[in-house]
Formats: sequence, C-alpha cells, structure tokens
Amino acid sequence: MTTLSQSAAEALYGNRFLTEKAPSTSFPQTGMRPTDAMRLLGEDLNLEGDPQRNLATFVTTWMEPEAQRIIAENLHRNFIDHAEYPISAEIEQRCVRMLADLFNAPGPTTGCRTQGSSEAIMLGALSLKWKWKERRQAANLPTDRPNLVFGGDVHVVWEKFCRYFDVEPRIVPLEENKYTIGPADVEPHIDENTIGVAAVLGTTFTGHMDDIVGINNLLLDIRNRRDLDVPLHVDGASGGFVWPFLYPDSPWDFRLEQVRSINVSGHKYGLVYPGIGWLVFREESDLAEDLVFYENYLGKLDATFTLNFSTGASMVLAQYYNFVRLGRDGYTYVMKQMQQNAQALASNLRDSGRFEVIGAGEEQLPLVAFRLSGEHTTYDESDIAWQLSAERGWMVPAYTLPPNAERVKIMRALVKETMSREQVERLTRDIADACATLEKKGGTTETERAQTKRGSGY
Repeated sequence: MTTLSQSAAEALYGNRFLTEKAPSTSFPQTGMRPTDAMRLLGEDLNLEGDPQRNLATFVTTWMEPEAQRIIAENLHRNFIDHAEYPISAEIEQRCVRMLADLFNAPGPTTGCRTQGSSEAIMLGALSLKWKWKERRQAANLPTDRPNLVFGGDVHVVWEKFCRYFDVEPRIVPLEENKYTIGPADVEPHIDENTIGVAAVLGTTFTGHMDDIVGINNLLLDIRNRRDLDVPLHVDGASGGFVWPFLYPDSPWDFRLEQVRSINVSGHKYGLVYPGIGWLVFREESDLAEDLVFYENYLGKLDATFTLNFSTGASMVLAQYYNFVRLGRDGYTYVMKQMQQNAQALASNLRDSGRFEVIGAGEEQLPLVAFRLSGEHTTYDESDIAWQLSAERGWMVPAYTLPPNAERVKIMRALVKETMSREQVERLTRDIADACATLEKKGGTTETERAQTKRGSGY
C-alpha cells in the first residue's frame, strides 16, 4: 500500500495552510499553487463582517451581476491612458455632463472622475485657493493667509486639506440640538482672505444638510455690500445622489448663484463599488487653469487635473452603466425604497419608547440617527452597538458628535438598497433584545468588547 506524501495529500485533499501559519512578516521565498493562494485569502476573508449587516458604511456593497461583469472585464484598463483607451475617457466626460445636468449647471462646464470624494474635495478646494490667489494678485494684495470656512459637521478630509495645503481652517462648532450650520454661523468667519465656504449636503453624523440656501444668500449679500466674492462649494459626497431624486424641488446646487463646485461619491448613493468620486464645476472658468497639467508621454497630448495618476477605468464604466441602466426614474425608485424602509425603522424605534429619532421629518439621507431617550444609567448607545455586534453580527455605529455637541452620543443605521422590510423588522427585534439583555446585566466592559472583536473578526 502506497502512502501519499504530505505535499501530495495536501494537493489532493486540502491545502497546507490548514495547519501552517499564513505568510505575514517576511516576503515569501517561494510561491504556491493558485488554488492554495485563493483558499488562503478566502479563509481569512471568511472572518470579515457581513456586508448585508454592515449599517455603518455609506459605501456600496452590492451591484447587479451585469455591472460586476463590466467591472471584471475592464480591470486591466488604465483610465489615465487616454491614447490607448479613448472610449473610457469619453465615457468619463459623458458622466460629467450628465452630473452637470443633474445638478442644474447653467451651461457648458467641466469636471473629472476622482478616486472618491476625498480627492474631489482636495481638488475643488485647491481650485478655490488658486482662484482666490488670482483675484488677490490682480489687485496687488498679499496671498499668504488664506482661510476656509466650514462646519464641524464635515468629513475629516476638509481639515486634512487645510493642513496639507497651508490654509487656515475656520470651523464653526456644532451645538446640542443643532447639528448643521447656517448663515449666522458662517458670517463672523468671513474676511478678505476667505477662499470659500464649504457646506454639506447630507452629513455623515445625522444625514441632514447645512442651510445651503441661507449661506448662498449671505454670500450674495457680502458680495454686494463688501465687494468680496466668496464662492460656495457643496460637499455632496453622500447627498449628491439623493437630493435630486428625493427632493428635486429643494435648491442646493448650481441653481444657487454662489455654488461654484460640487463633489459627489459614486461609490455611496451613486450605487457603484469603491472607489469612484466626481467633481463638477459650475463653469469652465471656475477651474483654475494653473492646476491643469498637459503631458504627451502616453501617446497624445492630455490635460490632467488629478492628485492620482494611474487608476482603473472599471468604476467609471460601472458608473455609466448605472446612469443608463437606472436613469432618473430608476434612481428615484431606489432612493424612495430606501427612504420608506428608513422611515419604517425610525417609526419602530420611536414606538418602542426607548429611543429618540433625530431630525425626523426633515430632508435627510435614507438613514436613521437615534439615541436613547430618558435616563439610562446602566448602559448607553455604545453598549447597544456592542451587543448587536456580539449577538447578531449587526454593525451599527455609536459615536459622539463633534464640538461643541460632544456630550451627545448617537447611533446611526444606514438603510441601503439591499435592506428589505423584513430585515428592518429583524433589526428592530434585535435592538429590542439587545436592550433587554443590557437592562438585566448592565453595560459591557472594555475587556468584553475587546474579546468580542478578537473572536468575531470585526
């Protein structure tokens, strides 16, 4: 009787990483069979969270099979190589023109795809700074003290921009029961060195929008009274693909005169996998020409306005797929479906008597921001989040709000395209069970939370 060698047995029945540790600290000396490499990765990834139960991330976690096929078949295309892949470049510009139309641009404009809204914000803010410099230099005025005004409800990328590109951040703090900003908050911070104001359409904290109409009117008034032309950039990372479909009559975009640029994330409510973002200008003149580079070493003269260079074309193509697949009617249907389920979850939480829903009845992203109502001395929102993760695998974040509202702790559940009404009801029951458990045993300890994270792979 012939006994198989260890390596032959592994090849026939399994793989060697069932008993060996995975390579992790040094570059492997030798390779392995493709099946072994695939299984090694698969076994690690089995410990990841379930995207269906991840209600923390805004990023898209599901696309149609046809879209996935387009992505898979075009992973090899380098988007920046317009000489080799001119159709991908043309499709990008189709998307930009469609977005300009969606955002009510008054005429021909320009824009570009980006790796996400973070890159789009960096580029948009850089253009604000360069256009401000142009105006100051034309008037023989100094350009060494630029500042940018925004609220504490922005994404951290705005503070990164200010630190990386030497701009003074003038941050309007939030307050308890006031989680967005308006014109009265902005006005004291504006002076001749203000390169622009950033307003948020759909904050990551509660899903609401800043008073963009009010801020626009303030900037028009300042332009007339003080001869200061301060542009407004709208950070529509989350809301740019929501408001046009849920609230089409609500003005926030290029219908407002001082809105000069808008960013939006295709990989959030644009319903595309990461990473894809977009930057659109009101007019071509709003893009500072000094930020555009011209190069021809890929075979033709190309103008580039990006922080990244080589990147895949597949997500651009996936975005175009969604635009032509869904159209206005399809996006409206998807957004309303998510909104209806979010409203159902909000109603369930409110009816339980345990929770206060924040900003119900206002224009909002399809999510539910909520907090415990009344006095709860034995457990808090973080305990509920931990209990949901430990018992049912739901990822529902709990966090404190930015200054000066840091005393407020809330939870936030994103209701996505893939979340059915039955899942809404199941989540409601699981939240009730988590609270019942915590009422009996009290809040969790840091040790318990750490052990659960290690055991669950979260």
